[in-house]
Amino acid sequence: MKVIQLFKNESSLIGKAAVGNRKAQQRIYDMYSPKMLSVCRQYIKDLHHAEEVMLNGFYKVFKHLPNFKSEGSFEGWIRKIMIREAISFLRQYKKLNFTDEGKYEFVPIGNNIQSEMNVAEIQAVIDDLPEGYKMVFILYAVEGYKHSEIAGMLDITEGTSKSQLFKARKMLQEKLKIINSSVYGIK
Repeated sequence: MKVIQLFKNESSLIGKAAVGNRKAQQRIYDMYSPKMLSVCRQYIKDLHHAEEVMLNGFYKVFKHLPNFKSEGSFEGWIRKIMIREAISFLRQYKKLNFTDEGKYEFVPIGNNIQSEMNVAEIQAVIDDLPEGYKMVFILYAVEGYKHSEIAGMLDITEGTSKSQLFKARKMLQEKLKIINSSVYGIK
């Protein structure tokens, strides 16, 4: 009975917040901000930047609240917005750093695969991984999910996720070593 009652209260709260009721919006913020800050912190280490991303995410939550169709978890919907906002922040941050590094960074003479390979070549190496390895590698290394989350998403055990990541990294290192030796003459 309590589960049904909580759902009705949440549904009513969402409805009120969707039409601009500030008290309802504040209640939603108070309920979900601690969890959403931890989501943002998973992607962004600096607390101040994570808080900024969370606040921008809540702005989008309230702006798009009338579009929420109640086809799943409200918390999941908010979480997805926060993840997208964090990824957007990181892309923007990396783009700015990349531009600055290109202008001011001293690159030593020598064969450095990180500076010599372009994104398309790196993507091609990742694309050559077996599907299981590739999926876990991208979810963990690119998307930032934890092994427990990956295990839940892919319906595998946490140990399998860790094993797949280990094997993917090992295979990538071997492939990059081969590319280094054939293209750049490094052994």
